[in-house]
Amino acid sequence: MLDLIVRALAWTLTLCTPRPRGRRLGTAPPLQITPTPPPRPRFTELLDGSASRLVRPYVLDPTEHHRQREHRRAARLASLGTGMGPKHIHGVRVPAATR
Repeated sequence: MLDLIVRALAWTLTLCTPRPRGRRLGTAPPLQITPTPPPRPRFTELLDGSASRLVRPYVLDPTEHHRQREHRRAARLASLGTGMGPKHIHGVRVPAATR
């Protein structure tokens, strides 16, 4: 009885699983490994540290920092559906209610 169950299960699995395609069992061709030369170094000369200025580009002056903060605030409010328009249009101050 056990043999009948095993054969029925094997037959069911052959129906449910796809058949393997391609090469049948046999010897695989040998792998062709070709040695590659090591990469060339990109920089060979030493850099002179005294020739360049020591500048931190991420440090902003206060006006640039303020302008960047306002821009981020306007973008955040625009994503919520609130517009922050200009304060002056053609030299005329715009009321806050219409901005």
